[in-house]
Amino acid sequence: MNTETVNKVRVRFAPSPTGFLHLGGARTALYNYLYSHKLNGTFILRIEDTDETRSTKESLESILNGLKWLGLNWDEGPETENQPYGPYFQMQRHEKGMYTRYGEQLINNGHAYCCYCTPDELELQRADAMRRKVPPKYNARCRTLTPEERKKKEAEGRKPVIRFKMPNTGKTVFHDLIRGDVEFDNALLDDFVLVKTSGVPTFNFAVVIDDHCMAITHVLRGDDHISNTPRQILLFNALGLTPPAYAHFPMIHGSDGGKLSKRHGAVAVFDYKNAGYLPEAMINYLALLGWSTEDSQQLFKLNEMSQKFSLEHCGKSSAVFDFKKLEWMNGVYIRELTIDKLLDRLSDPNSPILQWAAENGVTKDTAQPEKREFIKKIITAEHEKIKFLTDIPGLTEYFIKDITDPALKLYDEKAVTKSIKSKPDSRGILTDLRGLLEKQEDYSVIALEASVRAYVTEKNIGAGAVFHPLRVAVSGRTTGPGVFNILSLLGKERVLKRLDYTLNNLV
Repeated sequence: MNTETVNKVRVRFAPSPTGFLHLGGARTALYNYLYSHKLNGTFILRIEDTDETRSTKESLESILNGLKWLGLNWDEGPETENQPYGPYFQMQRHEKGMYTRYGEQLINNGHAYCCYCTPDELELQRADAMRRKVPPKYNARCRTLTPEERKKKEAEGRKPVIRFKMPNTGKTVFHDLIRGDVEFDNALLDDFVLVKTSGVPTFNFAVVIDDHCMAITHVLRGDDHISNTPRQILLFNALGLTPPAYAHFPMIHGSDGGKLSKRHGAVAVFDYKNAGYLPEAMINYLALLGWSTEDSQQLFKLNEMSQKFSLEHCGKSSAVFDFKKLEWMNGVYIRELTIDKLLDRLSDPNSPILQWAAENGVTKDTAQPEKREFIKKIITAEHEKIKFLTDIPGLTEYFIKDITDPALKLYDEKAVTKSIKSKPDSRGILTDLRGLLEKQEDYSVIALEASVRAYVTEKNIGAGAVFHPLRVAVSGRTTGPGVFNILSLLGKERVLKRLDYTLNNLV
């Protein structure tokens, strides 16, 4: 254990590797990151892997990669060179015997005892409590066993757990940095388990020892842990140690007021990466789920968040996850990227459309200047409409693919019916345009618009009667950039081919 006096702020994000990094965990990590960076402190990542049956390597990798994708780089912990308070995995600490000494200390000073109750006996206790309509807590039957009774239990082959001897009277009070003073009646708390029969420490015990040994000054976490706080404070006191300061953030809820879950939408951070969200948009939105500035600022860079973050401006009420607002925010961040930077995002290893980028010559290993320049132009044309990175293949496919191939089915049937088949004049108009555009040499946007508008004036017909069927004939859809931008980007050869296909098959 490092016993040096620590003056600066030290906070930790301590996930259990039993599943993916979810939105609530990501927000907790973010708030710890912001708080430590604002105060020039240390942000520690600790892996609480004492759940032997559910902890997996895959979950650990998901958590580490999720934090990296969000840009929440930790100062101490796994994969860092700086590890003065390691190990940063609880099971590694257990294997080194780092919890044993404290367990023995609690037994020796009368604050803990061995419990030999079997699972069946504990279940009977719970059932009896339920019948009597009292809180189903352990009845402390092993708390006063004599040495002879303990020997008898052990002779029967019973392996004990170690339980904390909870005070039967008084209250445990602590000052929450967000909620103010919080108190718990000790009589309502049970003698909770510190060490399992396997010798592995439980969550509450390991957390206390780790927070002490890692010199944690502030514990910032979700309020689903608030009921653990009195137990942990009592453990600190029993060991003669000073507990850290605590702050508990309200939970994130769905639109129906319930705890955010899969029924509301994606809750795993990587689901959002795969859906085409930018990490800076996720960070920005998560920060606002429980925290705000006095001027209600909405958009932040990460370093700006660190400067402005404060626990005093964290709310006490649950935040509601608004998918529409996150979608809006992601669109804002995408539109703020230059096209070159946006292309870099598409070729990044974390890109959800990396294969598409590779196929179109955007990635470094497949870079083709002509292809990349064409992709750059068509993305520029659609930039304002992009809400997610994953929108890009769909928005641009009619520029890249041969939409005259019937097998691809890239002509929208509703668009064809609305703008071409239902319009008696469409064949004549498209035939005229086909002849006009074949003679057209200058395929710049300005020249194309001038020629087509001159045709509109000459024929004395509405612009929409010309522009709409032309758009659908060359793009297969009713939406997209300006029709003259489309014509210019496609070029003469492909425009004529698509007009021919339309006249032969769709009118």
